[in-house]
Amino acid sequence: MWKRTLDVLCILAAAPLVLPLCFLIGLAIKLVSPGPVLFKQERVGLRGRRFTCFKFRSMTVNAETTVHQGHLVSLMKSDRPMVKLDAKGDLRVIPGGIWLRSLGLDELPQLLNVFLGDMSLVGPRPCVPYEYSQYTSRHRRRLETLPGLTGLWQVKGKNRTTFEEMINLDIHYVEHKSLLLDLSIIARTIPAILIQVVELRMLRKQALPNAQTFAARDVAVPDANRTCSRVP
Repeated sequence: MWKRTLDVLCILAAAPLVLPLCFLIGLAIKLVSPGPVLFKQERVGLRGRRFTCFKFRSMTVNAETTVHQGHLVSLMKSDRPMVKLDAKGDLRVIPGGIWLRSLGLDELPQLLNVFLGDMSLVGPRPCVPYEYSQYTSRHRRRLETLPGLTGLWQVKGKNRTTFEEMINLDIHYVEHKSLLLDLSIIARTIPAILIQVVELRMLRKQALPNAQTFAARDVAVPDANRTCSRVP
């Protein structure tokens, strides 16, 4: 009951700010990309129950998902940090979509899922069916509570953690959830998002060719040739 009460009170308090922001985001999406504003996807929630999850569309219509599925399965079976596939660039993402995703603004429509009771403000992220199909019985323990918009994993490193570390954090939340913990996670969410934005900028800079290095090399070679030509 305390969790449901917290969810409803936070939604009502945030509505005057969130509703105009959602309108502006929807308008921007319409201006830069043809197609619907919202993206609907089946997700797996509490105890394996399926529900329709809402997001602002940040990719082109009918974007290919096979690559993402392969990337996710690879992360699940490896010990690598869970860096998003689009962190270093993804042609499927619409203009401005990378910032919607990194700031978490694409997930604002999930407040409707929270209001409907499919999700909570705080909890493990809802997984997609093909991810759920790969879960072991231990992994499925993260579904013993409502999925959330934010959670312990999001404020404890997210893209710097491995899949198994994410599972450990989600199970820890399931076993220790409380009003105080939820309030603490909500308070830490915005600082965590800002850190992720900084990390994203660094990753994207690393992915781009170092034009200055190439330019310096191109200048240095002719200068060396000119020096050699002066040698008698």
